[in-house]
Amino acid sequence: MAVQAVTVNLPEPLYERLARRAQKTQRTVEAELLDAVTTSLPDEPDELPADMADAIAALHLLGDEELWRAARQGLAPEKAADLEALHLKRQSDGLSASDVEALATLMKEYTRIMLVRSRSAALLKQRGHDVSVLHQGHEP
Repeated sequence: MAVQAVTVNLPEPLYERLARRAQKTQRTVEAELLDAVTTSLPDEPDELPADMADAIAALHLLGDEELWRAARQGLAPEKAADLEALHLKRQSDGLSASDVEALATLMKEYTRIMLVRSRSAALLKQRGHDVSVLHQGHEP
């Protein structure tokens, strides 16, 4: 893979946070910045990855009851706890390579779930349902 050099001007507080993380993990500021960029950007900004597109492709074929279930689904509690722990660790100590991989996997799953939820809610709204109850935590 070709590597491109980029000069980035960072606000001092952001640079200091990166420098502290780098020091704690015994890595360079460049490595910390690269991790942050890698975990925050999708592979293709203009297109959904195939697995994400597949996750929503057939939602329009579902009945209302199935769409309500899809619109209410969430990340399993243990995975949500792992995700939160990794975010906190990234802020305080920095992440190892295996942590970065685990975070990316959990974020991909979380993103897929949110995509399915939002598409399901949009379809329910198109079908005339009041989806505001999804934001309030009430059952339809």
